[in-house]
Amino acid sequence: MKGKFDIDVLVASPSTITNRRVQRAMPDYAKMKKPDVKLVVLGDLNVGKTSLLHRYTERKFKDTISTVGGAFFLKQWGPYNISIWDTAGREQFHGLGSLYCRGAAAVILTYDVTNWQSLAELEDRFLYLTDTANSDCIFAIVGNKADLTDPRALVAEPEEEEGGDEKEGVPWANPSPTAPPMFRKQVFREDAVALYSRILRYKLLDEAASMPAERMCFETSAKTGYNVDLLFETLFDMVLPSILRKKSQNESPTVDLEECLEVNRTKDGCCT
Repeated sequence: MKGKFDIDVLVASPSTITNRRVQRAMPDYAKMKKPDVKLVVLGDLNVGKTSLLHRYTERKFKDTISTVGGAFFLKQWGPYNISIWDTAGREQFHGLGSLYCRGAAAVILTYDVTNWQSLAELEDRFLYLTDTANSDCIFAIVGNKADLTDPRALVAEPEEEEGGDEKEGVPWANPSPTAPPMFRKQVFREDAVALYSRILRYKLLDEAASMPAERMCFETSAKTGYNVDLLFETLFDMVLPSILRKKSQNESPTVDLEECLEVNRTKDGCCT
């Protein structure tokens, strides 16, 4: 499946970069291809949302700081462009979540498998933010940091070095399948399955006609790459019908920045 996509483009939120960087980035940002569909990642602080995106798009693990506001990654999947929105888990940015979810075709609700409260927060704080998503929005429940509790998730996938060459994957911890877990697991798969069922009821969706929970509940590790490709590529395949439907209806789910700049440009070449 990896042959379906090309190079990733990361566009940082203007609030997280300096003015100088904004000026350099704007020309590339304006020329960026228009996304065909949108995915949004929601979840509490420190569950690893940004790390999951870095692992998938850059093939490496990064220690990241808390996301301020939001940022998005653009992924080419076959002939289509999919934007993946990373959102802040902090309370002060909570109100932005419904804005980022507007028109989303899929939402990834992320929790930490070692923190029960992070699962409860999905239902208490984040679920209602998805009311602005598409009526046929797909929901995935993702438990991150599986490497802390599941020996199967301990072996790291190959990472890319700065020059783009891959190095051999080495385990960052004991790779033995009999290695004891380092942390006590607080959220189990059946807990995620139960939450998925409650989401379907909240959205007034027919459980029999919806994707089964077994396909929509994942456990991942941003640190080692465990199940990260499986998560994103499964969702990409699932949103393809939404893309095709929009194209057949000639809908435009996003703004073409290049066109907007042309409309706002005066005869003198300045922007109004």
